[in-house]
Amino acid sequence: MDIAIRLLTIDDYDQMFSLWNSTEQSKRALNPVDDSREGIERYIKRNPSTCFGAFLAEKLIGVILTGHDGRRGIIHHMCVHPDFRRQGIASQLVDCAEKALHAEGIQKIFGLVFKDNDTANSFWEKQGYSLRTNLNYRNKSLNAQVPLGE
Repeated sequence: MDIAIRLLTIDDYDQMFSLWNSTEQSKRALNPVDDSREGIERYIKRNPSTCFGAFLAEKLIGVILTGHDGRRGIIHHMCVHPDFRRQGIASQLVDCAEKALHAEGIQKIFGLVFKDNDTANSFWEKQGYSLRTNLNYRNKSLNAQVPLGE
């Protein structure tokens, strides 16, 4: 299988949104503001060299949105289509994102994973991401359309 990994652009949005909706775990992480075309366009403009897609021909089969604040990197919306999992695509996407962040001077990366997503938690552990148990993740919405979460 000839998979090409390249930087994402807003032109990839429709395929990204479709991919995120291909699994319940990814779908439940979406919100109507930040994950709208406008929200993703803002994100990619802010992080033009750290967001990657895995393509089979022209079909997007994997995506990782990664950005930083100048100090810490964060991984958002990492997803591989269910038909293409367990083939190393996710690991390749993570590797590209980590290298891009490192090239921008970022020394530490974090990501958020639902506690009940055993598959994803196992994957991230294998990638060397440790579980922080000494922190509480706190959330405040500044927009009524953005849910607070559970």
